[in-house]
Amino acid sequence: MRTRTGGRIVVDALRAHGCERIFTVPGESFLGLLDALYDVRETIDVVTCRHEGGAGFMAEASAKLTGRPGVCVVSRGPGACNAAIAVHTARQDLTPMLLLIGQVSRPLRGREAFQEVDHARFFAPLAKHAEEVSRAEDLPAAIARAFFTAEQGRAGPVVLALPEDLLREEAAVADVDTLPVDLPEPDPGLMERLHTMLGDAERPLVITGGGGWTERARADLDRFADVNGLAVACTFRRNDILDNDHPSFVGALGIAPDPLLVNRIRAADLVIAIGTRLGEVPTQGYTLFGPPGPTLVHVYPDGREIGRVFPAELAIEAAVAPFMAYLARLAPIGGHRWHDWTAAARADYLADRKPLIGGEPAADVDLGQAVAILDGFLSEDAIITVDAGNFSGWPHRFLRHGGGRRLLGACNGAMGYGIPAALAAKRAFPQREVIAFVGDGGFGMTGAELLTALQIGAGIIVLVCNNSMYGTIRMHQERRYPGRPVATALTNPSFADIARAFGAEGFLVEDTAAFAPALEAARKSGRPAVIEIIPNPEQVSTRAALASQRATR
Repeated sequence: MRTRTGGRIVVDALRAHGCERIFTVPGESFLGLLDALYDVRETIDVVTCRHEGGAGFMAEASAKLTGRPGVCVVSRGPGACNAAIAVHTARQDLTPMLLLIGQVSRPLRGREAFQEVDHARFFAPLAKHAEEVSRAEDLPAAIARAFFTAEQGRAGPVVLALPEDLLREEAAVADVDTLPVDLPEPDPGLMERLHTMLGDAERPLVITGGGGWTERARADLDRFADVNGLAVACTFRRNDILDNDHPSFVGALGIAPDPLLVNRIRAADLVIAIGTRLGEVPTQGYTLFGPPGPTLVHVYPDGREIGRVFPAELAIEAAVAPFMAYLARLAPIGGHRWHDWTAAARADYLADRKPLIGGEPAADVDLGQAVAILDGFLSEDAIITVDAGNFSGWPHRFLRHGGGRRLLGACNGAMGYGIPAALAAKRAFPQREVIAFVGDGGFGMTGAELLTALQIGAGIIVLVCNNSMYGTIRMHQERRYPGRPVATALTNPSFADIARAFGAEGFLVEDTAAFAPALEAARKSGRPAVIEIIPNPEQVSTRAALASQRATR
């Protein structure tokens, strides 16, 4: 039992649970917590951000990279509302995360005090769990419970509201040990049944997604796919689970995927879905499975989620890591029966990864060629982050991920993610190369976090695709209401000039030939850098031009 302030109790609990970094925008509602952080500034890295949404994205991205819950601390009311976008991202992306909110003092609660929000109710639909702590004595247990809940079963965000006066008051409390997270092991009988089903299959295919993919789990997948010659696809923005150079990797089920891959999954007789919820995007609007589709085996850490979207012939409640470890120990089946099936799927993927030549309007910058150039430049352990927008189709389709490379993107399609995620990556792994892909719209939302990069010395490279519009929405407008665009045009400044005004490096690329020199200069600088790319606005996606969208009406 030690007498401490509520703020110090929280900080000690965070340290006990392995927290090494906090992302925050400071607020007066948690001054007691900030003061306690001063005493541990050598062991907990406090990253000061420019917007709570950016801070939340950083915490979420940090968790994706490290496998440990990311921690974000924000102020009440407006600050918490700003951070809600990251909570929604963590929920849909299955990311363990803690959002700590400084709350109105307890004597003022319930009277709509300054910036007062009932955060437990506000975040209930977004978070895995949300609560307000009302006694300092309860703080150690609340923090322990929050970490456990964030990681147990289907990982996700937990929100704790901490009243301002609670963080200042003193209490004599004991620390609470960390609660062990139970990673459900697969049932041996079900694994034997899976082994038999796979042995009987003629056209099997594996779909990987979700969280919990440790380096060991990735290696087990690599080995199992290789030994058995299995075709392996990934879900939206999970391209890095299996090395894209692996002969078994056959593509991604993202937005506007290769139609040949979609048709191949429909033609499969057995699909093994590992770690993925089988949500709307990878299942193409919930149309990919169902009679007379393939037999489905669904592997997921929370049995309540299995069968929620599609009925599974075989349901295995198991976390990704122990499932893959068990799977890798199964006797090899050999892929001789489906060798041609897997080879054809791989050939389709390789053909789809080649940048288009002809058939599309000439572009000032050919994004396919630019990304191919980048792919050759990048180190093998580079970290690539992507914002939301059609421009992200180019790095998804034409960059190689997996192996040592990692890909970070918001699977819920949140704009503004790319730059904060890159900062989190560079802070966690300062020696690794970090590239952020953003659009002009996304840069407008969180581009100010470039100032954070300068403050902490994070030498990220930001590629801004500036087509002066919200391109994805414009594409949909032209498809559904041709010739009637509204609310999608953007008047933009020079993003290269903005970068230089901030104190970063800035480069403007208006033709494909200028991209490689700009990239090389940005890499050599070692400083935060923005490369503004001006593509042809008609080049709205990797598979379509605006004119073709109008023509399909």
